[in-house]
Amino acid sequence: MLSALEVCTIVVVGVMVGVEFSVAFVMNPIFDALPDDSAQRARSHGGRMLGAVMPFWYFGSLALSAIWAVAAWSDPGAGLVVIAAGLLVVSVAMSILLLVPINNRGKTWTPENRPADWKEQMRRWDRYHYVRVAVLIAAFALLAAALG
Repeated sequence: MLSALEVCTIVVVGVMVGVEFSVAFVMNPIFDALPDDSAQRARSHGGRMLGAVMPFWYFGSLALSAIWAVAAWSDPGAGLVVIAAGLLVVSVAMSILLLVPINNRGKTWTPENRPADWKEQMRRWDRYHYVRVAVLIAAFALLAAALG
């Protein structure tokens, strides 16, 4: 049963890391190369789509990691799982405190109502997101290492 939990956790966290990595290094650069109205519309649409599913994904990843840490408490890799779960807590805190407020504003913008500094707000979101992606990659690597 523990093996199934470990695999499920690694798959869920790994796919989440892949999506967030893709947003940071593939999708947003593509969007930013579009003309202003298209770039802003693409980011708003992406914010609405991913904003709807990511809370479940982040909290689900954290819950799976916490369950794994408890279930494997006496195993040699449990410390790595605990650290990974701690990093996932950091990613959730970053999301709630730094990224979600910007995303909540951005997903309502249209070319007619966006603020003059919308690009700067998106650049700020991107900077926070790069850090969050690094935290998520570290958590994922620790979870994978815990299997060894």
